[in-house]
Amino acid sequence: MTSMSRARVARRIATGAAYGGGGIGLAGAAAVGLLLAEVQLARRRVGIGTPDRVPDARGLYGDGLPATGEPLRLMMLGDSTAAGQGVHRAGQTPGALLASGLAAVAERQVELGSVAAPGACSDDLDRQVALVLADHGRVPDICVIMIGANDVTHRMPATRSVRHLSGAVRRLRTAGAEVVVGTCPDLGTIERVRQPLRWLARRTSRQLAAAQTIGVVEQGGRTVSLGDLLGPEFAQNPRELFGPDNYHPSAEGYATAAMAVLPSVCAALGLWPAEEEHPDALRREGFLPVARAAAEAASEAGTEVAAAMPTGPRGPWALLKRRRRRRVSEAEPTPSAQPR
Repeated sequence: MTSMSRARVARRIATGAAYGGGGIGLAGAAAVGLLLAEVQLARRRVGIGTPDRVPDARGLYGDGLPATGEPLRLMMLGDSTAAGQGVHRAGQTPGALLASGLAAVAERQVELGSVAAPGACSDDLDRQVALVLADHGRVPDICVIMIGANDVTHRMPATRSVRHLSGAVRRLRTAGAEVVVGTCPDLGTIERVRQPLRWLARRTSRQLAAAQTIGVVEQGGRTVSLGDLLGPEFAQNPRELFGPDNYHPSAEGYATAAMAVLPSVCAALGLWPAEEEHPDALRREGFLPVARAAAEAASEAGTEVAAAMPTGPRGPWALLKRRRRRRVSEAEPTPSAQPR
């Protein structure tokens, strides 16, 4: 599917979500049914070895930094990817990695919270946001949402999926929190999903990711394409970057994902260098209609899309950024945390 046709599909899904439509599917019903069966079979085949307990990474990060003022508050929402299912230690979860990185960049302590739930679909975000906003005096500074894979495997209509995500972003932004969304990952990287369903899984995932981006950006959030979690190295080295079940990411996979999301988290909080916020033509960055930016981002992992000018001749516009990322091996040591 070309970028332009993917943009049209994504815009159609996002429009259906905004106006209450529910009949726009990601692909033919029979094909999606086959995909679901194949993915569920893959999960049963490779499910042995997944830790039953998701590590609890909540706590204070950057305890070696001066405790001046209130810590920055970072909240994780979403599914098993946001929770960190598949690893054994709290410090290996994406929340811990993001909190450690944010503390280092901000030179300020970071308090990490999480309401993410393994197995969650986008309709669980209503409950999760209610938990996040229950204490009106402690609205997070930044919320990171990772969601979408279970929507595909559970055959949730794309319009419904995007509607719940857009509503969650709107509520969080209205409350005063910045929001970064890691969009639907590429289910075509699951090793046991065979062709032609591997192609269908990739197409379906990218359609949803693009539609998610439109919905999020129009509510004032920004997105990062998780794609193949994240970049070609994930598909090329599945045994290194997938966890012991070959379905959830390993510690290295989560670190790669966190490295892709961290610059957007810092940028949303105004902590990224000013020169990095200008589009770089050499990296094919720039201002695009939001649907086209969403389609391009869905095809390239680690790409950020954020709202730009309010409108243009073809509707809302967005800024597409291909932020630089270090390899996992170049990551700095994780500052210690004080888990709850």
